[in-house]
Amino acid sequence: MDAKIYNTEGKETGKMTLPASVFGVQWNADLVHEVVTAMKANARTPVAHTKGRGEVRGGGKKPWKQKGTGRARHGSSRSPIWIGGGITHGPRKEKSYAQKINKKSAARALVMMLSRKWKDGEILFVDDFNMSERKTSQAKKVLSTLSAVPGFSIVQKKRNAALITIPTNDENVKKSFRNIGNVAVEEARNINPADLLSYKYIVVAGPKESIAMWEKRVSKK
Repeated sequence: MDAKIYNTEGKETGKMTLPASVFGVQWNADLVHEVVTAMKANARTPVAHTKGRGEVRGGGKKPWKQKGTGRARHGSSRSPIWIGGGITHGPRKEKSYAQKINKKSAARALVMMLSRKWKDGEILFVDDFNMSERKTSQAKKVLSTLSAVPGFSIVQKKRNAALITIPTNDENVKKSFRNIGNVAVEEARNINPADLLSYKYIVVAGPKESIAMWEKRVSKK
């Protein structure tokens, strides 16, 4: 499999052979779903929290005597049937939604997503961004030129248009694209299947270094 490499001006600068272990993996929807679902569960932070009848204030005194009032008998205003009483079976912040993810399964799902993106023509390889300054205007210009590449209409998509992967941490690139809402920048070693599912296009900067990282991840035993 040969892929074209472009520069930030949208011009082809060369070609490279893609490894089948990363871009030629057979699709398995069940495995990808399992991994992505577990990742989203692990990222979930329990916020909703309700108090039971033993945690709400008041209720120390019996509301009224047991008999003779004509009203239903009650022992405490903390009862769940009272306004301001405890909540029965409500959400608790102590609950954990964490799920175990097998490392081999996560690596396999990652290359499956990369293979699927490549098959669908949604991956663009760029040699380097080379941003000397942190300027959003420069980042927008780069996106505009890359959108001229056939099949990559990044600027026309308002949300989750592209995920840009960089081989190493580059603050100039990250902060230049930070104010562009439909684009995200992440180091190649940190991307995961959930990231790839969230964005339409994947722009791989420094493809040789990035692909080498993904090959190493999937080859670990």
